Amino acid sequence: MSARRPPIVGRYTAEELALAARNRGMPLEALRYDVTPPGLHYLLVHFDIPAEGPDWQLKVGGLVSEPFSMGVEQLKALPARTLRVTMECAGNGRGQLSPRYPSVPWLEEGVSTAEWTGVPLRALLERARLRDEARDVVFRGADRGFERGIEHEFARSLAPGEAMRDDILVAYAMNGASLPPQHGAPLRLVVPRWYGMASVKWLHAIEAIGQPFDGLQQASSYHFRQAPGQKGEPCTLMRVNSLMVPPGIPDFYSRKRIVVAGTVAIGGRAWSGAAPIVRVEFGAGGAWRDAVVEPLHAPYAWQRWSVSWDASPGEHELSCRATDAAGNRQPLEPPWDLSGFGNNGVQRIAVTVTA
Repeated sequence: MSARRPPIVGRYTAEELALAARNRGMPLEALRYDVTPPGLHYLLVHFDIPAEGPDWQLKVGGLVSEPFSMGVEQLKALPARTLRVTMECAGNGRGQLSPRYPSVPWLEEGVSTAEWTGVPLRALLERARLRDEARDVVFRGADRGFERGIEHEFARSLAPGEAMRDDILVAYAMNGASLPPQHGAPLRLVVPRWYGMASVKWLHAIEAIGQPFDGLQQASSYHFRQAPGQKGEPCTLMRVNSLMVPPGIPDFYSRKRIVVAGTVAIGGRAWSGAAPIVRVEFGAGGAWRDAVVEPLHAPYAWQRWSVSWDASPGEHELSCRATDAAGNRQPLEPPWDLSGFGNNGVQRIAVTVTA
């Protein structure tokens, strides 16, 4: 197995740019939507998008008393739920760190919200009857490739107690339509509140095992680390975060915003995997004041916030900062992480206000 890629300083590499062209973020103006249209939803595909065939089977086995397989149409015949879920890539914000870990160079657009329809995972596990000796439940995707010299399919796991939550779905629809190929068709896992790596796409197998899963994407990748060689802590719940819709109109190349002086309506979204959002502060010129935060309408989705800004001519920097009900508050600067995971430092937008 080759060594982990070391952090780098300087220009983005050709490999990073190729990944950025293949994987896309949500345009920040799409924060205006309660539910992100599928074509604007952020996208991360580790390997290739697998081909979807009419004979796709989901196999549930391992340490279960009643293993079974079923086709997509059989799954759709089972009682279903629809949940509105905000999903964020664990590497969102990586490109803002220095030195940065060479991977998809997310800035802050790796987050979106969709309505997912599917069968509760718990119903499938109850049908299979997990055995007492099961210690992990593994979810295997059909996308396959190499990373750090290891050939593998993208696979993640949850402990049985976590897997039996009522809100985890084996989803077959997104925003009322069949899953698009890039979002996991025909089946994917959706794990609310966790970073997106847990929501395995192109799901074809669920396997209960008697020991902690040691697959690359579970045991080695997606861990918070401060320095090389550390085992670190696994990425799980999304950290408290917020974004604003960039005001005014942009310069094409720099994306710097131009706003006409006067009262400007500012708005955005805030979310946390740990607890509902209770406060969003809006910053302009170093001064902070409270925005209006809408109540939590869907328990797993972001919350809208808004504020009015009296924009005077000149150069300004705008920011937003969220706090959740558990007391977690966004830091003013990006928190350091060796792989660039979990960056929830406050968003900063440069704005020129014209008379």
